[in-house]
Amino acid sequence: MGSPELLEALVAPAVESAGFRLVRMRLMGTKPKVLQVMADRHDGKLGADDCAALSRQLSHILDEADPIEDTYVLEVSSPGIDRPLTVQEDYARFAGHEVQLELLSAVKEKAHFKGMLIGLDQGNVVIDVSSGDSVERMRFPFDEIADAKLILTDKLIQESFKASNLKSKDKI
Repeated sequence: MGSPELLEALVAPAVESAGFRLVRMRLMGTKPKVLQVMADRHDGKLGADDCAALSRQLSHILDEADPIEDTYVLEVSSPGIDRPLTVQEDYARFAGHEVQLELLSAVKEKAHFKGMLIGLDQGNVVIDVSSGDSVERMRFPFDEIADAKLILTDKLIQESFKASNLKSKDKI
């Protein structure tokens, strides 16, 4: 099986040349394996037609290079509303929303935290974590975050819906 670095070297340039940003790529499972490619447009709106076109382009590249020994399924999707946060810019962009973090190492005997995303400060992800009646502002080095995603809330849904409607009106 090809290394994650080889897969990313094949997939990332193709995603970018198609006008998208690679959000996340994962090879998961065993039989069949699933190569999950999550992409986004720079304007934040990736539709089904975009996913289909990108899937065809990636299929051609992956078929030619054949980096995965076993049978696999290519899955191309948008990050969705409760998207993963994968680059530092995501933490600034989605400040004010609830987030779930998983750390590489435990802090205060915990590796999972939920809280309000404050943003990014000198390479540290800043969140407010509620515990009972108190709120603690916590900072985690970006490099110590194993996984992070937005939590689906009414506020996130409303903002996504509002942004989608504004973009649709721009096309009229």
